[in-house]
Amino acid sequence: MENISTNRLELAARFINHTNAPVFLTGKAGTGKTTFLKDLARSTHKSHVIVAPTGIAALNAGGVTIHSQFLFPLGFFLPVREPEGHYSDQYGCFTQHTLSRRHPINASRRQVLKSIDLLVIDEVSMLRADVLDAIDYRLRSIKRNFKQPFGGVQLLMIGDLYQLPPIVKDQEWSVLKNFYKSIHFFESKALAESGMVYLELDKIFRQQDDTFIRLLNNLRANQVTKEDVDLLNSHLKSPAEIKDIRDCITLTTHNYKADQINRERLDAIQKPSHYYEAEVTGDFPESLYPLPASLELREGAQVMFIKNDSSGEGDYFNGKLAQVQTLKEDEIEVVMEGARISYTLKKENWENKKYLVDPETKELEEEVVGTFSHFPIKLAWAVTVHKSQGLTFDRAVIDVGRAFAPGQVYVALSRLRSLDGLILQTPIQDHALHSDSQVQQFTSQASSQGDLLEILQQNQQAYLHELFSQVFSIDSILQDLASMQKKQEGSMEFEDPEMQTALPNLLAQLSEQRTVAHRFTQQLRAILAKNELKQLQDRLIKGTDYFKDFLETSLRQLLNHLAEVERFSRTKTYVQNLEELEIALLKKYGDISKVQSLVQSILTGSKTNELKKLDEEKQRLRLRLWEAAKAKAQDNPKFAQNKTGRKKSGKPNLKRKVGETYEITFEMIAEGKSIGDIVIARGLAESTIKGHLARGIKEGKVSLDDCLPSEVILEIRSAMDENKTVMALRTHFAAKYDYGTIRMVAAGAQVE
Repeated sequence: MENISTNRLELAARFINHTNAPVFLTGKAGTGKTTFLKDLARSTHKSHVIVAPTGIAALNAGGVTIHSQFLFPLGFFLPVREPEGHYSDQYGCFTQHTLSRRHPINASRRQVLKSIDLLVIDEVSMLRADVLDAIDYRLRSIKRNFKQPFGGVQLLMIGDLYQLPPIVKDQEWSVLKNFYKSIHFFESKALAESGMVYLELDKIFRQQDDTFIRLLNNLRANQVTKEDVDLLNSHLKSPAEIKDIRDCITLTTHNYKADQINRERLDAIQKPSHYYEAEVTGDFPESLYPLPASLELREGAQVMFIKNDSSGEGDYFNGKLAQVQTLKEDEIEVVMEGARISYTLKKENWENKKYLVDPETKELEEEVVGTFSHFPIKLAWAVTVHKSQGLTFDRAVIDVGRAFAPGQVYVALSRLRSLDGLILQTPIQDHALHSDSQVQQFTSQASSQGDLLEILQQNQQAYLHELFSQVFSIDSILQDLASMQKKQEGSMEFEDPEMQTALPNLLAQLSEQRTVAHRFTQQLRAILAKNELKQLQDRLIKGTDYFKDFLETSLRQLLNHLAEVERFSRTKTYVQNLEELEIALLKKYGDISKVQSLVQSILTGSKTNELKKLDEEKQRLRLRLWEAAKAKAQDNPKFAQNKTGRKKSGKPNLKRKVGETYEITFEMIAEGKSIGDIVIARGLAESTIKGHLARGIKEGKVSLDDCLPSEVILEIRSAMDENKTVMALRTHFAAKYDYGTIRMVAAGAQVE
């Protein structure tokens, strides 16, 4: 039997921060999986993205959908190289061949995926095996690492297999069954190759009722007894009894039933309807709407909060019931379940994000591309079991007489805090209590993996060896550079001799270091095998300094070339390739900067918070080198002769004048337009407009007071003494102020 004194959540964090093992973090409803994800996103030193199978799941996790991040076509994936016609003539079937040729990934997403160390997949119970194999192929291709599953990227998969299952059409499964035992994610070919650590959270925060917890455990394990069924059915109520119950929600199996109940109960209220409209800005597809854009309410209606209170006051939580008391044109007052005083609602915001590599710092960033603002409630006399996932109720009417999917009864019951809150509308039948037998078998096998602390130590040792092999290796950068040079042959022949030799010289210098890096890696692994930790740290210090100096020189050369190329027109593709190469060099520099501290952290079991400071140092280095490169290119007279750097083709140069797009933003803010007005008028992202304004403020062309409220400026400035850098300020303010807002205030401080 496994004997672990370490807190499971802490153990999970160590697996992520101190190993590269794929991890499946699971647990019953209410064990803290969502909280762990939010804490990890704030604290991990690993560059990561968060994805989920559906739009709503991605919205709740603070990430993006799998299909949008990986640009997958709609349909199903076969884990083979041959064209799909060899296996199926169905529309929507795709293979590795199809992905690479007909559905290539664009430059911005490729940059993001190249920069990550960790991929987090939330609500993984809904993820299909074929989609996970498609992710594997995409990452191997982008990382240029076909030897390791997922291109060497670590996977953290979070979810409960006893909840929502994946969906596959019959005609799709008729082909997929030739490749997979079942459609569940754990049957993927990539996971079979990589293996995974199964980590189940066992402390339940939602329920405290031991009898109820035992019953739920029996449901999960397909071990329901006659006594369990009798206990559940003892909570059966007649329709007349249920009709008189107030402050209660009905959980049912089908959308039409929930909609019908809500409509009938609303129409029964003999008062006028009031309508409240959502405020949608930017890119926020209707498929992501967390509630209807038009909210119809009447005084006396029962509603449910669909979001936790973002103010931090804890006035409400996702799933809390309330009754509408007063409706005004722009104001809604409710009385909370179990309370007597009224509460005035405030609107909440939902953000649609995308990941990008910041053009200034070359760091992985989140950009808000659209927002949805609305009162965080919806009619709640009834809701489907599917949409109740993640919610908590003190009391609910459960109508699962027509449960059609394995685990539906379990999901419905696990929404409740205790059996005292259970009201059955229809009796529970034995056949509705079954769980998926394939899930049962997988869980049984995975949970018998052995002692987790021993598994952690084994994976830490493997991670250290892998760190030394990967961190100091420059093979992938050499491959990128050689591939880029081959692509550009004949199409980017610069007139200037120095520009002609820039990439060949860089390739030659990197190639010379390849042998040095390999020899150093062998030394480190030999020292680690002897467990000579003091010598290991000494060698790491010396090696880190050496390779950082070399990479800084390489970065300087690359940025000098990039600054020169950017002055020419018709070089967009070439510039994108240079930027990808720069991201790879910067990532390598950052990884080498961190390796000594990371090794120390792994060996001592300490936390890795100090690694954030090294990221800030890397960002400052990049900005310093880039400013110097731009100044050098600006002062070089050779660029006055030719606008393209190549022989003139006679075609007109239609490129926008340098700085013109900034000046347009400057003029609009001077005219009194808000940042939101400019975003809508120009069709650009808010982060882009704020970047323009930060530049204008720094150059003295824009007044900070015209851009931001005085209280915002004052609050950010007051924190500047303790937080010297923009990145430190961003960490300090967390989700309160975005990167662009902090940059603007910092730019204003520099001018003063």
